[in-house]
Amino acid sequence: MIILNRPQTDPYFNLAAEEYLVRNAQEPMFMLWQNTPSVVVGKHQNALKEINLDFLQKNNIPVIRRISGGGTVYHDLGNLNYSFIDFGPKESLVNFRKYSLPILEALQNIGVDARLEGKSDLKIEGKKFSGNASHVYKNTVLHHGTLLFSSALNALEESINSESGNFADKAVKSNKSSVTNIQSHLDEKMDILEFQNCIIHHISHAFPDTKQREFTSDELEAIWLLADKKYKSWEWNYGYSPPYTFSARIERNTSPLTFKIEVKNGRIEIIHFESLSADENMLLQSIFRDTAHESESIRLKYNSQQSLFSNLNIEEDSLLKAFFG
Repeated sequence: MIILNRPQTDPYFNLAAEEYLVRNAQEPMFMLWQNTPSVVVGKHQNALKEINLDFLQKNNIPVIRRISGGGTVYHDLGNLNYSFIDFGPKESLVNFRKYSLPILEALQNIGVDARLEGKSDLKIEGKKFSGNASHVYKNTVLHHGTLLFSSALNALEESINSESGNFADKAVKSNKSSVTNIQSHLDEKMDILEFQNCIIHHISHAFPDTKQREFTSDELEAIWLLADKKYKSWEWNYGYSPPYTFSARIERNTSPLTFKIEVKNGRIEIIHFESLSADENMLLQSIFRDTAHESESIRLKYNSQQSLFSNLNIEEDSLLKAFFG
């Protein structure tokens, strides 16, 4: 097994690296890696539904979609991510217990009684510190998970939205859990680098013929290209969300105005405002059709039709708040 050293903390790079490796790896691999603050949504989730957009924008925290399923997670430099790349018959590649076990054993070695509970959660005393997910490509599996070590749990709670009543969809939903940091359960305190070394030490002894290496220059070039093309794109991070409807109301100085939008590939297909005339709805439909459900796009539409929105007693801030909370 290859232990691939990954010092890069750019979340776009690291998620692109996962995809590159699952498609190109020639040997089983194990990796530990960290991201600067970011929110990572599952492949089949509605990104806007899962996040606290206002908090993330105020704190410059990006939202990035990964290629594996499961729920939304928060990353920061107090969180350590682990990944296995492995090979085998397609029907037996996804095995949460198999890939969680080495991590649980490493934790036992440092006195932490951690367990796999349910399908994919690792917990200490009933509190979650790790969520796991898998992605299969041909005869290769990527299994990865988070390890909350000393994360900012307040930021984690603020970043992820637990109330999403305005959305209706068939997307995968996150399950809210009580969380804990591994560091809080250590008898002998250590920092995250020492923790990382403990895990690598255990993996090195648990798997035969282990050797370490870095990314090659060709790999780095390919991964950065994928990061720029896909993982930094609105189309992947938001537009890939499954179709959904979204309902809200715009506060006005006259009376509130309720509306509903139907969104596909992240773009508005249908919009309907209650209590407006058929002609007004037809005009607004022509304005918003094929517009990205994204704040700057909605702002541009408002600014291009200021006189219309003024006649409807709709202010820019009220419109944006209704669309994004």
